[in-house]
Amino acid sequence: MRHGKKFNHLGRTASHRDAMLSNMATSLIMHKRITTTLAKAKELKKFIEPLLTKSKQDTTNARRVVFSHLQNKYAVTELFQVVSPKIADRPGGYTRIIKTGFRQGDQAAMCFIELVDFDENMAKVQKKATRTRRSRKSAAAVEAPAAEAPAAVEAAPAEQAAE
Repeated sequence: MRHGKKFNHLGRTASHRDAMLSNMATSLIMHKRITTTLAKAKELKKFIEPLLTKSKQDTTNARRVVFSHLQNKYAVTELFQVVSPKIADRPGGYTRIIKTGFRQGDQAAMCFIELVDFDENMAKVQKKATRTRRSRKSAAAVEAPAAEAPAAVEAAPAEQAAE
């Protein structure tokens, strides 16, 4: 039975799980995208989204709370100086999980998890191709190349005569 099992324990002790999620969150903040298994990515999403929300308020207490979870001052600095200004107007959903297939060795479902506002490929807005009417070429543009062609033809016999 699964009474009271509210989250995936990932086959680890509580201390190992906390350390792993902290390290993964630090890597995600520093690199903006990491590749991992689907189960770990889902747990990481639950772990890091509240920290990202907390980072919107750049206060001493917010920094202390985030540092207590991450234990890496460089990641905390990156989070508050680089990441939080980009996510300031977003009401949630700071991360995206994209499935990439299965791992070769054990067929574990793999994916990458990334910060939504830092993906250049997804952020590009696809411009819809507009249909334009083709206009007819003006009469002057059509006649100009035709006028140049006979001049070139006349120059060729003159060169042959010179030889």
